[in-house]
Amino acid sequence: MSARFERLPSKRPPRLQRGVALLEALIATVILAIGLLGAIGMQARAYTALSEAGLRGEATMASEKLLALMTMDQANLASYAYAGSGGNDTLAGWLAETRGFIPNAAVKVAVTAETVNRSKVEVEISWQRKQDITANVHKVTSYISNSR
Repeated sequence: MSARFERLPSKRPPRLQRGVALLEALIATVILAIGLLGAIGMQARAYTALSEAGLRGEATMASEKLLALMTMDQANLASYAYAGSGGNDTLAGWLAETRGFIPNAAVKVAVTAETVNRSKVEVEISWQRKQDITANVHKVTSYISNSR
């Protein structure tokens, strides 16, 4: 005697699930695309921040180099003053080097004699990478004392 099992007819109609897997795949693809776009945006911001940090480091080294030159040439401190335009023979080499490392750099150097033996020096280096953003400004204030 062999028993045969047959499927009993269901009173409910069969569920229509055609295309559900395709819809799930499409939603997963959209979520992945949004995540990838976010990662690309973060990478672009990180690159910009790295570039700005590099230029800020160059500005720091340039201002420190100028202050070292001025410290070694204290007798001619007033000749290092520079308003940002025009020629300055004392700063010509330093300006060319600084503008080589920092494109579109604007430089100002102010020298103020505070006392007989002490001068205040302000070095300001500014640059702008893109036209639509504000300029970055690196300003260093130092005091140079005569060792007479």
